Amino acid sequence: MTVRNLTSIFNPSSVALIGASARSGSVGAVIAENLRAGSFQGRIMLVNPKRREIDGQPCFPSVAALPEVPDLAVICTPPQTVPRLVGELGERGTKGVVVITAGFGESDGNTEHTLRQSMLDAANPHLLRIVGPNCVGIMVPGIGLNASFADGAAKPGKLALISQSGAILAGIVDWAGARDIGFSHLVSIGDMADVDFGDMLDYLAADAGTSAILLYMEAVTHARKFMTAARAASRVKPVIVMKSGRHAEGAKAAASHTGALAGADDVFDAAFRRAGLLRVTDLQDLFDAAEILSASPKITGERLAILTNGGGFGVLATDSLIDAEGRLAELSPETVDRLDKVLPATWSKGNPIDIIGDAPGERYQKALEILMEDRDVDAILVMNCPTAVASSVQAAEAVLRTTGDKPAKPVITSWIGDSETANAARKLLEAGGLPVYDTPNKAVEGFMQLVRYRRGQTSLMETPPSIPEDFAPDAEAARAVMTSALAAGRHMLTEPEAKVVLAAYGIPTVRTRIAADAASVAAMAEEIGCPVAVKILSHDITHKSDKGGVALDLESPSAAQDAAEAMLTRINAAFPGARIEGFTVQQMVRRPGAQELILGVFEDPQFGPVILFGHGGTGVEVIDDKSLALPPLNMRLARRLMARTRVHRLLEGYRDQPAADLDTIAHTLIKVAQLAIDHAEVAELDINPLIADENGVIALDARIKVSEATGPAESRLAIRPYPQELREVVNLADGRSLLLRAIRPEDEPVLVQTFQNLSAETVRLRFFAPLKHMTHQMAARLTQIDYDREMALVLADRGIAGKANIYGVVRITADPNHESAEYAVVLADEMMGMGLGRLLMQRIIDYARSRGLTELCGRVLRENEAMLGLCRELGFRVKADLDDPGVMSVNLAL
Repeated sequence: MTVRNLTSIFNPSSVALIGASARSGSVGAVIAENLRAGSFQGRIMLVNPKRREIDGQPCFPSVAALPEVPDLAVICTPPQTVPRLVGELGERGTKGVVVITAGFGESDGNTEHTLRQSMLDAANPHLLRIVGPNCVGIMVPGIGLNASFADGAAKPGKLALISQSGAILAGIVDWAGARDIGFSHLVSIGDMADVDFGDMLDYLAADAGTSAILLYMEAVTHARKFMTAARAASRVKPVIVMKSGRHAEGAKAAASHTGALAGADDVFDAAFRRAGLLRVTDLQDLFDAAEILSASPKITGERLAILTNGGGFGVLATDSLIDAEGRLAELSPETVDRLDKVLPATWSKGNPIDIIGDAPGERYQKALEILMEDRDVDAILVMNCPTAVASSVQAAEAVLRTTGDKPAKPVITSWIGDSETANAARKLLEAGGLPVYDTPNKAVEGFMQLVRYRRGQTSLMETPPSIPEDFAPDAEAARAVMTSALAAGRHMLTEPEAKVVLAAYGIPTVRTRIAADAASVAAMAEEIGCPVAVKILSHDITHKSDKGGVALDLESPSAAQDAAEAMLTRINAAFPGARIEGFTVQQMVRRPGAQELILGVFEDPQFGPVILFGHGGTGVEVIDDKSLALPPLNMRLARRLMARTRVHRLLEGYRDQPAADLDTIAHTLIKVAQLAIDHAEVAELDINPLIADENGVIALDARIKVSEATGPAESRLAIRPYPQELREVVNLADGRSLLLRAIRPEDEPVLVQTFQNLSAETVRLRFFAPLKHMTHQMAARLTQIDYDREMALVLADRGIAGKANIYGVVRITADPNHESAEYAVVLADEMMGMGLGRLLMQRIIDYARSRGLTELCGRVLRENEAMLGLCRELGFRVKADLDDPGVMSVNLAL
């Protein structure tokens, strides 16, 4: 489930409190008081079999005795009673329940888990939704609903807060009230037995009264649902997350508190980046980010101008900006000339723009007007430090006169000091809708929140470069190696086995031979050619170099044999129980200046397979230079993964060292990600080192840990991969052969060209308007789809995505409940009349059925007789659209 029946919870017409109490200080008493104290206009009903009334309000003995069916019920009775109460409410027709009660899953006791499942079993037949258990409750200040036991009510506003911790939510209500921060929704989701982050993101993304969504998170339950909902929500409004458990000790505390295992914090970072979320680390940043993102116009770049009446504060702000990897704007010559004409001769002549300590409001206004018109400035930080010769309040008034109601670019303010005048100026700026801070550092951090959010949104819209279509891994060869090892009772592949797996995915590996004994090592060295490396071969020894099981740079066969004999003696003495199968003999790779990298895969308990890239070699743990990403990858994602490491700077080249082949490294990452996608048996994978230079890459060593697959490989992934299985060759009557396949992000430039080639009439019939151009943002949204809730099939030439012509597109977008999907289809003018429109429609209908959707719907212009005729032939029900007489609604039951 996702948003089904959530309206009954967050916009109910009536509420029942099960477990209402007259005992002062009890949860039942506090919730009853909070419900009555608000301005909620619906009926409030109390249930307590031991009371006839509480504080003058009637009490009912049971759910059955309620005079009407409540939209929402709040339960705060002992855990053993909850499943029965949920069942009774469901039978009466209630669609939403908030379970305050704890004791359903915080420990591993079988009774508690049984109660949790019994509660869900009671709700499911009635499609009744549950928030909690183990939560503080919910607030919807806009309708006066406070169904919680928090101390006090929140003010109405446009921020939504979803918190896994009830204590955090209650604390935020108190903290925000003192700062006049208001909310559209506050939801304590507790143990997330049913309603979780994914559900709430879907619901709030569509809520017009919510301008930004704030999350306090300790863990996720359904990673794929969270990722799809988070990405969809972040495209339409800011989603800001504060995740606890950033360190191992905190993660352990979070896990024991919520009953969910918290994943590695770096993995959450990777997930948030992929979904376009902005992460912060404390409460102040959470609300500062929400305020500045909601109040500021969209930032178009990262160049900041700093306008100040105090040079020292300008320098401090600049230092903070550079420390945060921000960018100081370079003023254009024209701007400098214009400023020269309105500022004292002693102004700074550059950025920061120091307009001198005696600056009156008029000077602020003139300088700010000029900066607002400079195209080389993307945002402006205006600062004021108190002086005895100029009014801070008048400076603030001048800034507000200049910016008006809707400034053309973000203007951030910092009025320094704690005097009555400084406080009055800050209140004036805040009332005028400008972000205001009391220190330069905080103001710069606010600006960087805008920058980081822009970077995340830009990454969602970037078109990745094409990758070669000739990548065709031999998945069966790789699977055979893993299956053989598991059949033999082994979970660690030998190094030669691991290299066979890598080779099956086109990853170059060093030439390797297996020698049964030391004498055979010499023969293998002779065959390969010296110098060689010799390594111990044992299922019991994985990190060979740590155990003295590696010898390098052996210049002759006899030296290789001697090294093997010494190694065997050493290993037998140190590890007498280890099973020795022999040795591997490898060609010694000498590539001066090459970098040692590590590429890896590991399984996160919440997000599934995770890809690792970093600085490799024997000191990999000490160097600790790595970055993570979720599969699948494309070239853009792979390059970004690489760029987040320090070793990337070395790979780009320095002094007389040429740059490494970055595209080949990125392509290797894509291959590793595909290996993880294809094989649920891969539990861990390390390629260390992967040698990389201008000539390409080669894997010197590899280890792979395998385990029995517990389900389909795709089910482990937090992001549904590209659906290769939908590829179909389509042979035309004229002898041409086209490819029907799912759309790729790389298709964006060709899709734009396809649009340009459409006739004006075809565009109007498809988009209901005479569009002349397809923008980058629109094309990116149409090509960068979430394959879990959307699908677009393209009919294209056979070739590389991003270069092959596209002749037709059909797409569906499912609703959050994954029941109904809306379709759209367009076909190039020259391809009409060949039966291809019917083919596209039939394939998308088949796909919708295979995904379990129950209905396909669309809107067709009344004059589009060809499309309406095809719909009728395919079994669609066609009727007039009630909202638009020029449109017909078409529906197909699946």
